[in-house]
Amino acid sequence: MTYKIKSTRKLILTIVALSLSTMSLPAQRKHANQSDHPSYKGLIMAGYQGWFRAEGDTANEGWRHYGRGDKFDPENNTIDFWPDVSEYRKTYETEFKYPNGENARVFSSADKSTIDLHFKWMKDYGVDGVFMQRFFGVTRNYKALNKTQDKILRNAINASKENGRAIAIMYDLSGLRADGEDCSSIIEDWKMLVDELKVTSQDDNNYLYHNGKPLVAIWGLGFPDRPYNTRKIGINRLIDFLKNDPVYGGCSILLGVPTYFRDLNKDCLPDPYLHEVIESADIVLPWMVQRFTPLVHNIQDHLRDHVIEDIKWTRDRNMDYVPVITPGFSWRNLSLNNPGLAKYTAYGAIPRLGGRFYWEQMATVINAGAEMVYVAMFDEVDEGTAIFKVSDTPPNSEEAHFVDNDGMPSDHYLWLTGQGARMLRKEIPFNYEMPTRDQTYLEE
Repeated sequence: MTYKIKSTRKLILTIVALSLSTMSLPAQRKHANQSDHPSYKGLIMAGYQGWFRAEGDTANEGWRHYGRGDKFDPENNTIDFWPDVSEYRKTYETEFKYPNGENARVFSSADKSTIDLHFKWMKDYGVDGVFMQRFFGVTRNYKALNKTQDKILRNAINASKENGRAIAIMYDLSGLRADGEDCSSIIEDWKMLVDELKVTSQDDNNYLYHNGKPLVAIWGLGFPDRPYNTRKIGINRLIDFLKNDPVYGGCSILLGVPTYFRDLNKDCLPDPYLHEVIESADIVLPWMVQRFTPLVHNIQDHLRDHVIEDIKWTRDRNMDYVPVITPGFSWRNLSLNNPGLAKYTAYGAIPRLGGRFYWEQMATVINAGAEMVYVAMFDEVDEGTAIFKVSDTPPNSEEAHFVDNDGMPSDHYLWLTGQGARMLRKEIPFNYEMPTRDQTYLEE
């Protein structure tokens, strides 16, 4: 009897010990331990919308982001630059015509071949990678697997691996309503991306890490034109989840904020809570599109001084900083649907100047001490910020107008971006003067 009691007691103690040891084990995070891109530093990344759809493509969403509603014609056009589609495997006929009577064609982001080509260009020209924009509206449907946006992201992940490019997620809070919702759906969407698309755990992990951890960007805090209140959307809970969750956390955080976030004025809400949120992140990205123009500012002085002060502010708080540069800005056709806005816009409102404006920003932020750069954007022809191949001979007519490429080759901004990345890493000499392709040191 004594033997049986002792044996039973020993068995119970063993079970309890095993249970306690299991309980004490930390949960296993689902991210890969390392990435081919362990830090944003030394890289030039671009934003990637991937939102263009064409009538007849597999998405079946009409002419999304090319026109208004289901129409893409001179009266319903919303793009200011025309993409150069000479290398695309699949294109779609439009109502716009060239002088010879030929119908102009466009691409669809829903096609895998489109994504493959874009990432091939990144590799060919030395663009280090992209942040895939993921708008809040997409996260509302996180339970609906295999959405068009998920298919595009999956294609982008595969293309990034094939071409050795970095890729990361940028959640854009645009679309978040003033009431009835918060950032909870982003938490669920991130879980889905990690579990189903395995964004951070591919065999050849090309997801962008920073400080050795997957980098997740959240854009849209502190802007006065947003309907939501930053204090009421659970942004602190979202950041805490991404940083500390035992399964899906362990991430670095990048926050997209207004240009004048430091002083909480001009394009920024005067709420000191923004600083509290920013200081919980790892990188701050001030949105500088439309804030500087060669028509008004001396870029080398004005932008330089601004970036120097930004970097000092972030370093004092043990944070990193990434400035935003852009080729130019033009959204005349997009704004024509809004008469109040349209009267203040013009084609080529912030002119590209054949690349001089872009390169001046590039050189200025690097000279000011930037260790990484964000380019707005890779593919956005709606607002005229695209760096991918655009046509210098768009289908202009009496009814339709587009901005040309200042006589430059269609790949001009891809090439400049690659040279900027080399200059950032000190692989070529620093130069304020825009490079040309016949400069031998650029080809060594």
